[in-house]
Amino acid sequence: MAGRKRAQNWDDFRHFLAVARTGTLSAAAEALGTDHTTVARHIQRLEERLAARMFYRSNLGYDLTASGEQLRPIAETMEASYLQAASMESENPAVSGTIRIGAPDGFGTAFLAPRIHKLAALHPRLEIELLATARVFSLSKREADIGISLTSPEHARVVSRRLTDYRLHIYAASGYLAAHPPIRSPADLSRHGFVGYIEDMLFTPELNYLSSIGPGINARIRSTNLTAQAYATAAGSGLCVLPAFIARLHPGLVPVLPEEVALKRSFFMHIHEDNRKSAHVRAAAAFITAELAQSPGFFG
Repeated sequence: MAGRKRAQNWDDFRHFLAVARTGTLSAAAEALGTDHTTVARHIQRLEERLAARMFYRSNLGYDLTASGEQLRPIAETMEASYLQAASMESENPAVSGTIRIGAPDGFGTAFLAPRIHKLAALHPRLEIELLATARVFSLSKREADIGISLTSPEHARVVSRRLTDYRLHIYAASGYLAAHPPIRSPADLSRHGFVGYIEDMLFTPELNYLSSIGPGINARIRSTNLTAQAYATAAGSGLCVLPAFIARLHPGLVPVLPEEVALKRSFFMHIHEDNRKSAHVRAAAAFITAELAQSPGFFG
């Protein structure tokens, strides 16, 4: 009975995550391959067991309550552990072939690349291709088996989940700040040169950071590559909006007005519906999810 109860508990959490990610019972049911009444029953049972309301219900869908927001990372950690256990079949010949993972340069270079050897060790028959570049990967055209992006999917036949949020701040080299006028408020930012993206080559609007900071701010030095921007900034080229997890790789960078200027973005993982049951795709997706669960402070 204890084993059955644990399984039922996980099933409730699985349905909870589906609703949290999709926003409606019907969309969650479609993602899980069930019906909306079953999803509703699991949500009700979870709320009764935890004695807390997980969602606000409205005509527009389901939004997480404060209790739901607290539960989500716990449920995602449970999911990651479950998926990792399911994927640890290193002697299983089914986990073989080539897996191609497409990811933004920051996520691919700073997070995945240093960890990818673990995936190779788990599955000796698996060959791994990591495309760490600033672009959108078409899963329908098989440009990648797994795509990491900054937005939720636009195509119905793509299975998606939010991986993690991450923070961005303005950074500059300590030498640059010592040699230029002080920055005491956001109004001072327009007097400084910025390093940033080439605006007409942005592959997603989520990267249009400077327009979120304030008027009159333009990048004088521009690159499509986040790593290039970070190195240019570390060399004293100017101010730059960078993810905190990238800035930490450059000890000479200093946050500028971190309390006044802070942005948040999210990473999502996408898998084409045709591939989601493939053993090698499931193994790689489980690995990415598990590594994120085991690195809670990396994107903080």
